[in-house]
Amino acid sequence: MAFLHDNIYQLVSNFQGGTNPTGFDFNVKNSNSSMRFLPTTFILLGIPGLETEHIWISIPFCLMYIIIFLGNGTILHVIRTDTALHQPMYVFLALLALAEVGVSASTLPTVLGIFLFGTTEIGFDACLLQMFSIHSFSIMESAVLLAMSVDRFVAIYSPLHYTAILTMPRITGTGVMIGLKSIMLMAPLPLLLRRLPFCDHDVLSHSYCLHPNLLHLPCGDISINNIYGLFIVTSTFGLDSLLIVISYGLILHTVLSITTGEGRRKALNTCGSHICAVLTYYVPMIGLSMMHRFGHHVSPLLQAMMANAYLFFPPVVNPIVYSIKTKEIRRGIVRMLSEMRARV
Repeated sequence: MAFLHDNIYQLVSNFQGGTNPTGFDFNVKNSNSSMRFLPTTFILLGIPGLETEHIWISIPFCLMYIIIFLGNGTILHVIRTDTALHQPMYVFLALLALAEVGVSASTLPTVLGIFLFGTTEIGFDACLLQMFSIHSFSIMESAVLLAMSVDRFVAIYSPLHYTAILTMPRITGTGVMIGLKSIMLMAPLPLLLRRLPFCDHDVLSHSYCLHPNLLHLPCGDISINNIYGLFIVTSTFGLDSLLIVISYGLILHTVLSITTGEGRRKALNTCGSHICAVLTYYVPMIGLSMMHRFGHHVSPLLQAMMANAYLFFPPVVNPIVYSIKTKEIRRGIVRMLSEMRARV
């Protein structure tokens, strides 16, 4: 996710001798046995400068969570109950909705705890678990977007062999591999953090625990954590985004080879919803990364707003986009509402 991208800038800043915009320290700090202890709790922050308005800020957050769980839950229910939607495109859409629900569910306890109840403390192990969960589901979301782009390419390039190529066993295997990859890549991070001395530093700058944010706190050498974070970024988000661009390059080449304008339009229309999903995921990520890289004097308030926008914008927008632009999903929702009305 975007926060892990900061590791790239940390390494570059270190080698160039420039100012590190994220505030991470690559220098090996002297540590002794008295410094090597783990904090029992961390302190989470809400929106900097608006602490007195937290109860009002909780209203839009509650609304966003309702939209996220209701919208993505509806899509999952429609795809599960409608056998006509048991196709590769919709199975991948269900995986995307599941990943977005996972990210949102991971942030919900601490976000609403801060804004509704003023609960700012989180246990050390609970913080590591939240960090693991947020990043794992984010990696999964990126991988599913890549799988969906490949699905669209196969559907446009070879429509007659689409169901023969993308069989349900292959789709299931892809989903399992995506999940296992996310877990295996993230598993070392909590262990790497536990080996570090945290001294007296226990205040995080967000309403949830994130790996780069946690790396602000240790008073020991964090080079291994930064290097492994860079590896995760390049092997997931970097590679996924590159392959998505290549997939759409091949899709565009295939579409341009279609002789009729109507055929081109239909082919491109099948990609509309996915393009929106890719943009809503990667544009905030890139914007946040650029702000961390070049926005040396950006206020903490803007950073917090950008971070929240990245985490909340895709799971709020994607169910709306797919419900409006995908005819089969729209029909399934109408059918579900009709059945509910008939029962009443």
